[in-house]
Amino acid sequence: MARSNAPRLMLVTPAVADAEAFAPTLAAACAATDIAAVIVRLAAGDERTQINRLKTLVRATEGTETALVVEGHPEIVARAGADGAHLAGTDALIAALPALKPDRIAGAGGLRERHDAMLAAETGADYVLFGEPDKTGHRPAIDAVIERVAWWAEIFQIPCIAYAAHPSEVENLAVAGADFIALSDSIWAADPTRALAEATMAMTPREHIA
Repeated sequence: MARSNAPRLMLVTPAVADAEAFAPTLAAACAATDIAAVIVRLAAGDERTQINRLKTLVRATEGTETALVVEGHPEIVARAGADGAHLAGTDALIAALPALKPDRIAGAGGLRERHDAMLAAETGADYVLFGEPDKTGHRPAIDAVIERVAWWAEIFQIPCIAYAAHPSEVENLAVAGADFIALSDSIWAADPTRALAEATMAMTPREHIA
């Protein structure tokens, strides 16, 4: 059975190199609608540069209830004032737990098999994410993502995030039972506010639309 409540939106940033330039765009997106969390991708750089970039984006979301987690880099989460880290695969998750728990979020993606997702949950992940592209940019077919989300929603209580490559995928992922839906490159390319409005409408249960 799918979850009864409408999911909430999450954002996944592009690889941020110039945090000062990106911060206003991120702040506007978080102010446009209810954004539960942001997964921040950082461009390559030394540790001090990464910390400073992340601090800038943390400041951009201050005053909202949006959690900010960084993709990888669990070692800089506390120093940058972020809320947690998003880890790719169970090995990375397990390695990061001592730096994150119990005060910060440890999320798990890169879960290609059902067994990987269950192991992540048993290990202590605060959420699992299905459908994101791998390092080569390949993404599972949307039907496969929907199937995986529906399976998880039927059995498990740990929150499930579904990655939507485009706002047009949001409705079906919501119906499948995702607790959160993550939007990425498709919203930053044009008008984030408009794309988020479309996604929010697509998530709303039909019986609640006036």
